[in-house]
Amino acid sequence: MRKALVLGAGGFIGSHLVKRLKSEGFWVRGVDLKYPEFSETHADDFVIGDLRDQYLTKSVIDTKFDEIYQLAADMGGAGYVFTGQFDADIMHNSAQINLNVLDYAYKRNNKRIFYSSSACIYPAYNQTDPNNPKCSEDSAYPAEPDSEYGWEKLFSERLYLSYMRNYGMEVRIARFHNIFGPEGTWFGGKEKAPAALCRKVATTENGGEIEIWGDGMQTRSFLYIDECLEGSTRLMRSNNFGPVNIGSEEMVTINQLAEMIMKIADKNVSLKHIPGPLGVRGRNSDNHLIEKMLNWKPSQPLEDGLKVTYNWILDEVKRINFK
Repeated sequence: MRKALVLGAGGFIGSHLVKRLKSEGFWVRGVDLKYPEFSETHADDFVIGDLRDQYLTKSVIDTKFDEIYQLAADMGGAGYVFTGQFDADIMHNSAQINLNVLDYAYKRNNKRIFYSSSACIYPAYNQTDPNNPKCSEDSAYPAEPDSEYGWEKLFSERLYLSYMRNYGMEVRIARFHNIFGPEGTWFGGKEKAPAALCRKVATTENGGEIEIWGDGMQTRSFLYIDECLEGSTRLMRSNNFGPVNIGSEEMVTINQLAEMIMKIADKNVSLKHIPGPLGVRGRNSDNHLIEKMLNWKPSQPLEDGLKVTYNWILDEVKRINFK
């Protein structure tokens, strides 16, 4: 039986990845500080532990794995990443995790490892025009990420590529663009825009009002979780190492995103624009390279994924009587 290790298996993407790998017949070990929040883990073995701890990291990478997926990071949405209040934690925690994981994978002769980087590594100066952001993989340098989260991700990309050059590691690096779907954080400050807006619409009466940070004209693309997993596993099993974008090319403004969710909810609410952390003015995945590499690119319409996500969040709101 093939064996996989998923680091960050208690998180949104990690918990979905465990389910997918199990459906493919893998024996799976998951590692995280916590179990998945919204469903039982499907992992055969789940270790609660801190990957900043060298001894814990060594203990979970104690055998040969066919595939290692390194998704563990200190992260969140704009309310967490762009305020500046958590920069030291984000930089220290994520860097320490990657230093430990990569080194112990190498020492245990586990060569094939996937690293989840981020679109946040792209230079802020290429993302000032909301209608024409530049996020091709070759545009990452000269570097100027818009957050310390992005700087750490870029450092770790270089770390993994260094281990590939110097030690023969078979790394695979994907730059994720705003992954969303059910069973993700939807309140508390670390949620991302689709989940936050789904919650706001779900908890607001028809004719009411919801808040949007900024003028709502900032643009993004959002990728449904199933397509993220498809791209990630295809990249892992290919002969291409990346870095490569895994994201949607269906770019929308945040106002348009809210309007799509209102349509799904069959509600008409007004938008109140307020000051808040925004990140770059525009961002969209450029999928030319992934299509060339893998003969595949994401294609699911944004609205299809939003329907599933909104209905799941609506059920959660009702289940816990969220106000």
